[in-house]
Amino acid sequence: MNILTSSCHLDYYRLSSSTQNHNHLPKMAPAVDPALEQLEAILKETLASVSDPKVKEKLTKAQRSRQNRFSQILNKFALDGQVALVTGGGQGIGRGIAHGLGEAGCKVAVADLELSRAETVAAELQAKGIQSLALKVDVSKKQEVEDMVKKVLSTFGDLHIGVNNAGIVFHSDSEDTSEKEWTKTMDVNLNGVFYCCQAEAKHMLKKGYGRIINTASMSATIVNHPQKQVAYNTSKAGVVHMSKTLGTEWCDRGVTVNCISPGYADTELNRSESLLAVRTQWLNETPMHKLADVDDLVGGVLYLTSGLANFTTGLDLIMDGGFTCW
Repeated sequence: MNILTSSCHLDYYRLSSSTQNHNHLPKMAPAVDPALEQLEAILKETLASVSDPKVKEKLTKAQRSRQNRFSQILNKFALDGQVALVTGGGQGIGRGIAHGLGEAGCKVAVADLELSRAETVAAELQAKGIQSLALKVDVSKKQEVEDMVKKVLSTFGDLHIGVNNAGIVFHSDSEDTSEKEWTKTMDVNLNGVFYCCQAEAKHMLKKGYGRIINTASMSATIVNHPQKQVAYNTSKAGVVHMSKTLGTEWCDRGVTVNCISPGYADTELNRSESLLAVRTQWLNETPMHKLADVDDLVGGVLYLTSGLANFTTGLDLIMDGGFTCW
């Protein structure tokens, strides 16, 4: 039995903080698209060439109107002053999400099974001027989860966003899957996500606002191969339906619940020679013929936590390069 445990989902194999290049951090999208910058330049040239004051005034008003509309959209992505909690935040997707939320304006609590990993990411955030907190948590233990949320509230005074990303995976033939393997997977991947949702929502429901995002997987939708992981696939299907259930139950009280389902990701461990054949198979079976970069996945979370997702709840946002379509 091949066992791989981790506190963060990036789908199957994880990149530890010791091997990550900390200079490669998720970046917010540029404020202005290059095409829009080009349009802006053309408008400025046009304004400079117009001599009729009335025409010039109309063009100036049109330019300002476009700028204002664009600013209003961008402002809906801003998360200034909000508090976010990311479990499994010490590496991989969790680390990327922590940086993305911090860059969007959040104070970020980074929780991980290994405190040293959480502290590393928290230090990275602080170096950017982002208020952060490192926490150790085993999400399979309900009391630890409740204590984690209490610590976030006592430190930052509020909690607006919960990203429940911690998880593990075991690989074994289904007929040989042990009770211990099955139970541990469900304890972390399914029970742990519910404990986090419940603890976060108890605060959010009282104040009438909250955004909860759970990390599921495309494994909830398809059966992966050649790797065999019945417990993982089943747990992730549970996360998707849990998110739909909670998302519809709590939304009329101001708390939305959604999930993201990543596909195969381009991590250091996935680049190892031992996985070359499997990696080639993944690439061939992915319509985009590439693996996900962390940056490709952070955007989904930023959307689901933003003001543009106010009418979105119970969504399973699959980000897999089209893998589940084939």
